[in-house]
Amino acid sequence: MELRALGHSGLMVSRLALGTMSWGRDTEADDAAEQLKAFTDAGGTLVDTADVYADGRAEELLGELIGPVVPRSAVQIATKAVAVPALRRRDASRGHLLSALDASLARLRTDHVDLWQLHAWDPHTPLEETLSAVDIAVSTGRARYVGMSNYTGWQTAKAATWQLAHGRPRLISTQVEYSLLERGVEREVVPAALDLGIGLLPWSPLGRGVLTGKYRHGTPTDSRGASPHFERFVGRFLEHRSARVVEAVATAADGLGVSPLAVSLAWIRDRPAVTAPVVGARTVGQLMGSLQTESLTLPAEIRRALDDVSAPEFGYPERDGG
Repeated sequence: MELRALGHSGLMVSRLALGTMSWGRDTEADDAAEQLKAFTDAGGTLVDTADVYADGRAEELLGELIGPVVPRSAVQIATKAVAVPALRRRDASRGHLLSALDASLARLRTDHVDLWQLHAWDPHTPLEETLSAVDIAVSTGRARYVGMSNYTGWQTAKAATWQLAHGRPRLISTQVEYSLLERGVEREVVPAALDLGIGLLPWSPLGRGVLTGKYRHGTPTDSRGASPHFERFVGRFLEHRSARVVEAVATAADGLGVSPLAVSLAWIRDRPAVTAPVVGARTVGQLMGSLQTESLTLPAEIRRALDDVSAPEFGYPERDGG
C-alpha cells in the first residue's frame, strides 16, 4: 500500500486507515484479529481507535492483538480523548485529557501512541489549557504526534495557529466525516487544512455504508441500517439526494467493472488534503473490498461527473473565492 505523509510532518502512514469503532461490540476478537492481519499484510499501517469505542473495549482488543497477531512495529496506533459518555459531556481539561491518555495506554498495552487526537471541541475549557495537554503528551513521549477530530473550520484554524505561534508541537491531522454524501467540510475545513499543512483522515468515507449500494432496494437485515445502534446514523443518508449520488456511483462502477465501494473510496482517497480515509468493517470479507481499491485511480471524466452530482451548495463568502 502506498504511504503518504500525514500533514506537514515526517509521519508516513498508509493511505487507508483501519477503523475499530465496531470492535468489542459488533466485531468479536477473532474477526478483529483477521482484519488486523489482512490490513497489515496488505501494507496498511495506521489503525484508528478511541477511548470511547465500546466503552474502551476497542482499545483493549487492539492491545490484546498487538504482539500475538502483529508486532507493535507494524502498526501506527491512533486514538482519541475528550468525550465523557457517562456524564454526556465533553471534557478537554488538562486533567481529564492526560488521565484519559494514560488509561488508553494501559488498555492498548503500549507506552506511546503514534497519533493522539482531540476527539471534539470543548467550549467550556480554555483552548490554551487543552493544548497544554497536547504539549505534555508529546514532551513526555506518550504521544509521538497530535491531531484533532470533528473540529469546525475556525476551530481547526485557531488550534493549529495557536500551536504554531507559540512554537509548540504541530497539530498534523484532523479527522472529519467526509464522503460523496457529506462534503460540508469543503467549505472551511479543507481550505484551512491545505493552508496549515494538516492532513485529513475522513471517517465514514463510504457515506455510513450507503455508497456501497447495499440500500438501493431496501435495508438488508444484517446491515448497520437495521441495527439499533446505527439505524439513525445510517438513516440520514437514505433520502432522495443521496439516491442520485448512489446511482451515479453505481453507473461509474459498472463502466469500470469494479464495485461501488471501490469507486467511492478511490474518490475520497484522492481528494485535496486527504491523507487516509478510515475504513471500518464488521468482517474481514468486508475489509478486503476496501483493500482491493489500492490499484484503482478514477479516470478524470468519472471524477468530474461524481464531483458535479455530489457538489455541496456554497453560499457567500465561500462561493466568491474564500
